[in-house]
Amino acid sequence: MTDNVPTTAAQFVAWFRSVAPYVNAFRGKTFVVAFGGKFISGPLARTFAYDVSLLANLGVRLVLVHGSRPQIEEELREKGLESRFHAGQRVTDADTLDCVIDAVGSVYLEVEALLSQGLPNTPMAGNTIRVVGGNFITARPLGVLDGVDLQYTGTVRKVDAEGLKAQLGLGNIVLLSNLGASPTGEIFNLSMEEVAEEVAKAVVADKLIFLTDSQGASDAEGNLLDELTADAAEQLVRVGEWLSPDLKRYLPCAVRASRRGVGRVHIVGYDLDGAVLQELFTHDGVGTVVTRDPLDTLRDAKPDDIGGLVGLIAPLEEDGTLVHRPRELLEREIGRFSVVEHDGVIVGCAALYPYAEDGQRAKTAELACLAVSPEHRRWGYGERLMQHIETKARSVGVKHLFVLTTRTTHWFIERGFALASVDELPEEKRHMYNLQRRSKVLMKRLGK
Repeated sequence: MTDNVPTTAAQFVAWFRSVAPYVNAFRGKTFVVAFGGKFISGPLARTFAYDVSLLANLGVRLVLVHGSRPQIEEELREKGLESRFHAGQRVTDADTLDCVIDAVGSVYLEVEALLSQGLPNTPMAGNTIRVVGGNFITARPLGVLDGVDLQYTGTVRKVDAEGLKAQLGLGNIVLLSNLGASPTGEIFNLSMEEVAEEVAKAVVADKLIFLTDSQGASDAEGNLLDELTADAAEQLVRVGEWLSPDLKRYLPCAVRASRRGVGRVHIVGYDLDGAVLQELFTHDGVGTVVTRDPLDTLRDAKPDDIGGLVGLIAPLEEDGTLVHRPRELLEREIGRFSVVEHDGVIVGCAALYPYAEDGQRAKTAELACLAVSPEHRRWGYGERLMQHIETKARSVGVKHLFVLTTRTTHWFIERGFALASVDELPEEKRHMYNLQRRSKVLMKRLGK
């Protein structure tokens, strides 16, 4: 069992409800899923077909792009032909092209067969999805590189985006290979990752998903990088000698695709059963996501954020960490709140309440309702929110910032707050102080 698998009826119900927002968000969206020939010949290809079927039946529009590198190598060996490369590109002469066509054909049929399963007592029982192919990719020769003629090795010249959208609109799954034809009728050997990238850009896909030989992108110590901006991914490609062969090919495609309008590019390992589902239907995912801009933003709260704020702070109110705030009060005071949003979900909040005395400009303010979801506390959002509130306080002339807490005294002390007495609070706040909660008072000086 993995951590994402419910083990009791209650956990199953909670899990099933938790994926509902993703189902609603993904319905009618276009995903391009790319995978190499090694994956198709592996042990998880059958269950991957189950997951593809599930996505299709949930209303996701799917384009699948397969590669065939291992199968091409096998065909070459069987025919006693040498495998030749130049500058990372296969040199495809006429004999090699015959092997490529045979290999691609066998993989295509295998994928098509997997997607046609419908046995009882399997996830694809009663399956009605249709798989279609076609001449959606126009190719051209890559040409001569450094004096070496790559012959029938090609690159994508054009993608028939309208034709693809028409098929997707009919509810069909489009299956594409790493072959493309030129306007003169010649066939060219393309790279799977380039086909996937160009298709995703042409149809303005919401997601491009690469199944790879590693869990995702990692740093030099092997730690998974669950998020990368396009700029960070580009830098990683330049310095990442430790990256797997797949990642060295796929990350540059991810960078270009994210900069050209593809919403998200996901890189997940093909050796984890259900990796695509876990990446798409859990907030933290299991791989690496590449985006043009950072996934998290710190901003002022808006009225539309009320539901997200309630969901965030309700568990902390129930266990006594935070004072209960009625929804009506949140609606009235939403302008005092700041939130951290991660991939469209509010994961942190904090509020600033200035206190003016004797009709003077407020010199003292409260940092209130600082909360971060348990799953995201290790990411430093709490400190970012605190610093953001301090900056806002300074901008309006606040000299002293205080906080009342029952559980996190040491966290605030480690960040420059000092214990204070109730008598040091502004008069209005002293009258509101709850003697039963006996919250600790901590104060921080923001300026002279």
